[in-house]
Amino acid sequence: MSRAAYSIAMPGNITDDARAHLLRPDGQEDICFALWHPSRGRSRTTAVIHRLVLPRQGDRNVHGNASFEPPFFERALSEAAEAGVGLALMHSHPLGTGWQGMSRDDVRAEQGNAGAVLGATRQPFLGLTLAGDGAWSGRFWMRTAPRSYARQNCATVRTVGERLRVTYMDELAPPPLANGEQIRTVSAWGEEAQRDLVRLRIGVIGAGSVGGLIADTLVRTGFEDIMLIDFDRIEKHNLDRLSYATRSDIGKLKVKVQARHLAKRATADSFRVEPVVAAAYEDKGFRAALDCDVIFACVDRPWGRYILNLIAYAHLVPVIDGGIAARCNRLGKLAAADWKAHTATVGRPCLQCLGQYDPGFVQTERDGYLDDPSYIAGLPKDHPLKARENVFAFSMACASMQMLQMLALTLAPLGQSNPGAQLYHFVGNITEPSTYTSCHPECQFPGLAALGDNCGITATGIRTKGSNTHMFQKSIPRYRRAAKGALRLVNRLV
Repeated sequence: MSRAAYSIAMPGNITDDARAHLLRPDGQEDICFALWHPSRGRSRTTAVIHRLVLPRQGDRNVHGNASFEPPFFERALSEAAEAGVGLALMHSHPLGTGWQGMSRDDVRAEQGNAGAVLGATRQPFLGLTLAGDGAWSGRFWMRTAPRSYARQNCATVRTVGERLRVTYMDELAPPPLANGEQIRTVSAWGEEAQRDLVRLRIGVIGAGSVGGLIADTLVRTGFEDIMLIDFDRIEKHNLDRLSYATRSDIGKLKVKVQARHLAKRATADSFRVEPVVAAAYEDKGFRAALDCDVIFACVDRPWGRYILNLIAYAHLVPVIDGGIAARCNRLGKLAAADWKAHTATVGRPCLQCLGQYDPGFVQTERDGYLDDPSYIAGLPKDHPLKARENVFAFSMACASMQMLQMLALTLAPLGQSNPGAQLYHFVGNITEPSTYTSCHPECQFPGLAALGDNCGITATGIRTKGSNTHMFQKSIPRYRRAAKGALRLVNRLV
């Protein structure tokens, strides 16, 4: 399934304010401007709407249609240029439903001002249309020649908040038809919900036990476009936990093996799986993740979770995260086993405030200490960085909870899209009620919401040799040859 290279995303509160202004009680069209930041993935550029610029008295004319006065445009353009961000024009079609086309007046208003916007902001002019049913449509006006600008339609416009709502342009993201393999799935929530659900581009970060089970569930549900991001190789001790691997796969890259496994089991008629051999904290993995609409976090290191936390807020890509913890007593018997799942997105508590990673260990990992065996050996026995609890049965439960978090976010059954942070205790059969409603007052991440690439944080880096097992193993023969050569030289000298 091909996708356009452009998308638009906005926080739920911005959408609510825009709808309140643009969908007038008298049924007439209205207009406003907005400021946006770029979020550049590997193959998709997303305009992240950050703030509205609403009209003042005399700034626009409402006469069935709506038009803006030059001083309103100049004020909005000045604000965008001063802030170093892009400018967007929003207007409404109150009688429309779904993705909206453009009238001649619409084209004239946007295309005719694209040059002035590009000159002042160095960013393309954006246009957005809000239909009466709440559906958005959007486009970039790209410079093709001197004083010539062409419309590049977005494949999606996403509203991210308590619920994820996506409007698709069908020509760029065609709606799939449910097939005979998906009858039981579609019967649970209907064909319309299925069409919107499975067109989401899903990223699965981490190809371990939980990531393997989640990806299996996605392809059987009918998702069409899945990205797998991991750098590790399959080892013998992985085989009790990886649903997609066999003994013959030992030594192979996890995402390559997983991609072949998923391609054989996908129920979608048009299916695409892309394996990305990288860590989430490398620029290659980070930019690939920005091409996704939803991300499943199946990582167990602090740096990766920090990166995904940043993506969830600055770039408006919801992150479905989970974790497993188990503990034995002094007799070696199971004393506790817990797993949790939650969704990190604007308006909800972030992964750091949920306690999913310790920010102090992020720099420790960046410095390479977590790949130093002597450093790990020196940690207390019960230290979280020594945890190895991915028992397959526990992973199944955690993967299931993360899938249900995603379905609640996207389907919102009976209007309930946020189950909150879920925590289950296997020993005692206790499900704790969610107590997290927002981030800590001093948390930095809510302040980074919708800033995209302009958030001011460079969080990516380069993997150390110790964190790339296969590279290290490949280098061993070379070191051995060098050592033997040095030994022969010493013998000759003696």
